[in-house]
Amino acid sequence: MNNVVASSSREFIRGLHNIRPKHHGNVVTIGAFDGVHLGHQAILQQVVEQARERQLPSLVMIFEPQPHEFFSGEKAPARLMRLREKITALFDSGIDRVFCLPFTHWLSQLPADDFIQHILIEHLGTQSLVIGDDFQFGRQRQGNYALLKAAGEKADFAVTDTATYLVDDKRVSSTRIREMLELAAFDSIDILLGKPYTISGKVVKGQQLGRELGAPTANVHLHRYRSPLSGVFVVKTLLDSGELLPGVANVGVRPTVSGDTKPILEVHLFDRNDDLYGQIITVEFVHKIREEKRFDSLEHLREQIQKDIQQARQWLIKRS
Repeated sequence: MNNVVASSSREFIRGLHNIRPKHHGNVVTIGAFDGVHLGHQAILQQVVEQARERQLPSLVMIFEPQPHEFFSGEKAPARLMRLREKITALFDSGIDRVFCLPFTHWLSQLPADDFIQHILIEHLGTQSLVIGDDFQFGRQRQGNYALLKAAGEKADFAVTDTATYLVDDKRVSSTRIREMLELAAFDSIDILLGKPYTISGKVVKGQQLGRELGAPTANVHLHRYRSPLSGVFVVKTLLDSGELLPGVANVGVRPTVSGDTKPILEVHLFDRNDDLYGQIITVEFVHKIREEKRFDSLEHLREQIQKDIQQARQWLIKRS
């Protein structure tokens, strides 16, 4: 992804070195925004409304890698969405600018006061900051809402807190959605996200083993150590053409075939055998069939795949 991408009034900016004078003066919010769920959407709406009132651009600051990934590596919680998906969702929410700050050792050791002065004031020219009252930042997480509020009064920028967004009297969070994904509770997930849970990505060439097993697949590398869900699922897949097609998908490390270290998404579309290489597909997960497992032979795997396909078709018929 390019360091600065502009489309009409929308811009993706990667790194402080790509901040230009024209980027000075924003209504800002900061966070991981993993999943861009209903809680995030409420914050984004607040930012967009303030930006309109002040006639300023709205800007979301995110980090890559996410801070918990920097500190925990492979043990960090699985991402709900990839960076490109997140940027798209942020722009779809009405945000003008997405500023991605690389989370490096330098940033992890930057004192909270320096973060405010160097990044928020000098580089972004923050006029208003919308942030959760539990937000922490800076070296050893010493910065907090109170420090931002005091800095804002001194430097003449507004600081507004955000209300906790509740569904069923529980806070909507990325952690809660991950827990729901482990349970494959897709109806509940759709409510928390405000939309179905999907994974998007470019179709790449695989081993073409699916054809030999009687179920050709479109493969998407997830480019992460962990996926928030794994197993075999009934799915609906949106193609570049706009077609929404039913199918069955496996998310996992393919223990029978290769035992990959990173998960991959494999989608078999019913009654279609198109060449989808290079296309961006969006896969919506609607029902879990089973967990991923290792089979003793490819023949046993072939038999199970056919059972999965039959079960998925039957489930879709009952829901139609």
